[in-house]
Amino acid sequence: MVAPLKVGIAGLGTVGAEVVRLIEQQGRILSARCGRGVRVVAVTARSKAKKRSVDLRGVTWAKDALELASDPGIDCFVELMGGAGDPALSAIDAALKSGKSVVTANKALIAKHGLRLAKSAEKHGGALNFEAAVGAAIPVIKTLREGLAGTEINRVYGILNGTCNYILTRMEQEGLSFAECLKDAQRLGYAEANPSFDVDGHDTAQKLAILASLAFGTKIAQSAVYVEGISSIAPEDLRAAEELGFRVKLLGVAVRTAKGIEQRVHPTMVPKSSSIAQVMGVTNAVTIDGAGISPITLVGPGAGGAATASAVVADIADVARGIRALPFGRPEARLRATKKAPMERHEGGYYMRLMARDLAGTAATIATRLAEQKISIESIVQRHPDGVDASGATGKAAPVPVILITYATSEDAVHRALQAVQRDKVISGRPQVIRIEKN
Repeated sequence: MVAPLKVGIAGLGTVGAEVVRLIEQQGRILSARCGRGVRVVAVTARSKAKKRSVDLRGVTWAKDALELASDPGIDCFVELMGGAGDPALSAIDAALKSGKSVVTANKALIAKHGLRLAKSAEKHGGALNFEAAVGAAIPVIKTLREGLAGTEINRVYGILNGTCNYILTRMEQEGLSFAECLKDAQRLGYAEANPSFDVDGHDTAQKLAILASLAFGTKIAQSAVYVEGISSIAPEDLRAAEELGFRVKLLGVAVRTAKGIEQRVHPTMVPKSSSIAQVMGVTNAVTIDGAGISPITLVGPGAGGAATASAVVADIADVARGIRALPFGRPEARLRATKKAPMERHEGGYYMRLMARDLAGTAATIATRLAEQKISIESIVQRHPDGVDASGATGKAAPVPVILITYATSEDAVHRALQAVQRDKVISGRPQVIRIEKN
């Protein structure tokens, strides 16, 4: 009989407690699948006295994460405390240096220190597994690292933040403002009291940096990700998208280009016919485009205690089986450096919403400025506000929404054209620009 894998867990919040429960509940299944048992033998948390929904009788309590990570009585250290630095970093470092395997759900730590930790895991022989760090129950890490090891990846993109997807879904379906939907998301527990990390795109950026490294063999560089949030999206943009056959999603996109690896997070219009457009509410999804294969889309719960715990337990099961995959799919020393791709070089289609002054020559001026930058228009829609007669006359120069969809062009050309239009004083306010991501 093979001795059971002895697990130590640091952090007993919602995810940690669920991991303990799953290992206990699925003990026989894990034993059958792994060829050995899995047992939680030690834990640590900020409060030992706190009431928890799991039975911890017979489990040793360590005074802190570092003590637990250094405990010779455990084989696998599971870090579920969170945070990009200590105590999580020091504890994982200590566990790896002692030859233990590590499982973590900590995206912030992996995005910031993943390369250093991967190097330590390779040197000392332990595994470093972090499936739950991106997409929770969606097995995208394993898919990129192992399932598609023989496929050249050209693009990976997806909905990586349930809070933003929930807000955009509610805005679209109910015609509500961003502020109204955010407030409701906070009430339901989908958004934090300070939601900026989610709605400004930084959570998605951390996850994208990890996926890009796995997909393209590059060093993780969150600083190389262009980031833009969803707070500027208005209900009228979502209505226009609907009419034009699109849906707006906050996407993280990493794509191989002739200029290098482009990594970006921003609101994006996607065709309603695409798989990613069907993903609503707090659900996450990742699409992978590889050479010689049709796009693969993985969809599932991207957050929550049960979903995250399921990915953590799957990583623990791999350790029990003796699987020691390279953390980023190739030796750390062979990962290539990357730098931030200037967004002005990005090429694609664009949605523009301009508040045009209802004056003679306005449309011609806008068209001229776009033509000067060689921007071709695929479609144009002009909406007159309520109270305008059939001729379009208002009796005053009231701004009129003009919506444009362009064919593929460069970001730089779009900005130059819009700056010229603003100098011409034929539009009021700031133009709304949303990038379009084709299938």
